Amino acid sequence: MHSFDYAAPESLGEAVTLLSGAQGNARVLAGGTDLIVNMRVGRRKPGLVVDGKRIPELNELALTADGLTVGAAVPCRRIWEHADVSRRYPALIDSVSLIGSVHIQGRATIGGNLCNAAPSGDAIPTLIALGAVARVLGPGGTREVPVERFCVAPGKTCLADDELLVSVFIPAPQANSGAKYLRFIPRNEMDIAVAGVGASVVLDAAKQTFVSARIALASVGPTPIFAAEAGALLAGKPVGEDAIQLAADDAQAVARPITDMRGTVEQRRHLVKVLTARALRGAVERAKGA
Repeated sequence: MHSFDYAAPESLGEAVTLLSGAQGNARVLAGGTDLIVNMRVGRRKPGLVVDGKRIPELNELALTADGLTVGAAVPCRRIWEHADVSRRYPALIDSVSLIGSVHIQGRATIGGNLCNAAPSGDAIPTLIALGAVARVLGPGGTREVPVERFCVAPGKTCLADDELLVSVFIPAPQANSGAKYLRFIPRNEMDIAVAGVGASVVLDAAKQTFVSARIALASVGPTPIFAAEAGALLAGKPVGEDAIQLAADDAQAVARPITDMRGTVEQRRHLVKVLTARALRGAVERAKGA
């Protein structure tokens, strides 16, 4: 590994000052499960590593009537161990329980998963499906970015060199709503998704008609894909297989997969349709049980 400077600020202001002074040659360390690996193989060579784990706002895990705030340095383990979070956001648990092994989940963060900006990131489709917003801080102040706009290219986010992700905010679940994340991997666990789908639905009071839906895809494009039209097609339609297959067809149409060592274009397109239908069924089941 190359030599680098290390700083462990204890405030957001100090962290922003460090990032600004590094002039694009710094990386923020949340859990380190991606950053350290990338540094070891030479994929990332920052001159300065800014450890965010001592900053209170990056370690915040707060559940209120309005929603859930997850600091960028909160490990996955803290999320799935929180009983109220697990009950209110089961789709988030679908994702965080899949990121690496149990050991890795003690370090890995959804903030890091988002900032790594891998098309296969397991947390990102769920965050998009749940309407999450990234809270970003830089010298100019705070701004909020819908998660579907956060990743702009493989390994690249919308963050400026002197900005950092502070937290992710997930709105409170609506009445009669449910969400689900599913992925396909060659092995039983600890693998990268060949394809993944996060879906959320809101049903009417009778739980017989779709009010709205959001669908997001992983590993089938250069960035996670928000299949907005696929979700919009469900609005006003009766809950059933006809509507679900219509949305699955549309999600399949917007996928932009490639062939690589984990799967072919054809396999991934097929998986998008299958996983979208299954995720929607799972979301409906959770909504009906809400």
